[in-house]
Amino acid sequence: MSVERFIRFIDEREYVSYGELSSAEITGKLEGKSATLLSGDPFTGLSRTDKKVTIKKLLCPIESTPIFMCIGLNYARHAKEANLPVPSLPTVFTKPPDALAGPYDDISIHPDAQSQLDYEGEVSVIISKDAKNVSESEALDYVLGYTVGNDVSARNFQIPDSVSGKQFSYAKSFDGFAPIGPSVLLAKGLDPQKLHYTTKVNGEKRQETGTDDMIWTIKKIIVHLTRGTTLRKGTVIMTGTPSGIGLFMEPRGVGLLKNGDVVEIEVDGIGSIVNKIVFE
Repeated sequence: MSVERFIRFIDEREYVSYGELSSAEITGKLEGKSATLLSGDPFTGLSRTDKKVTIKKLLCPIESTPIFMCIGLNYARHAKEANLPVPSLPTVFTKPPDALAGPYDDISIHPDAQSQLDYEGEVSVIISKDAKNVSESEALDYVLGYTVGNDVSARNFQIPDSVSGKQFSYAKSFDGFAPIGPSVLLAKGLDPQKLHYTTKVNGEKRQETGTDDMIWTIKKIIVHLTRGTTLRKGTVIMTGTPSGIGLFMEPRGVGLLKNGDVVEIEVDGIGSIVNKIVFE
């Protein structure tokens, strides 16, 4: 039986290792659990060994990414809550490599990004090999796997026309504004439009959805992003957030993030990222 998912961590020997946990084991806090040690690496292939090692510190499942490609307004119920028309093509913005953060990392927030800070729970896609002009029928052949992501957003730089001209990237590109993990669920044989996930803030459920509410499927997103454009191996695609973001909670602004808030996002079969918000 092939490897189903992988994590990356520091083990009790202080080695950086890849390991596997079962679907039952991937729930809850992973540090302190025992994982099956894997040999190889995610992009050339992973295989099980007969060794078990302890997860001392959980790391981001990938070491780095060349870029984050992100999709806005991709859930029908989110478009409805935002009272926004759905465009004819996906809304695309980017995050830089230094937005990458680990599944349990604290997210440090610059003073200028603190006034309207928000969360966006998202299923994220990791590209397995360079992709260009990909057809819908072959799109998932370019997917390494799926992970959990939080598209952390400083709304004060995103929303006002006078500030950003409705450009999203700057508001979402601060260092650490894209934690992902805890595992990567490998793509083989998986239907990504049948995933279920939730977002909680300080234990309060804010978002809950199935990926069947997506306006553009992951296949269609990959087709769009690779049209005349190369997506490099290791690119992370954040596929959009469902309804329930803090900005639209009433009274207005009550759901935005504050210093010390803990955001937990869980996707069935992948596990949870748990990140504390720390104002600088």
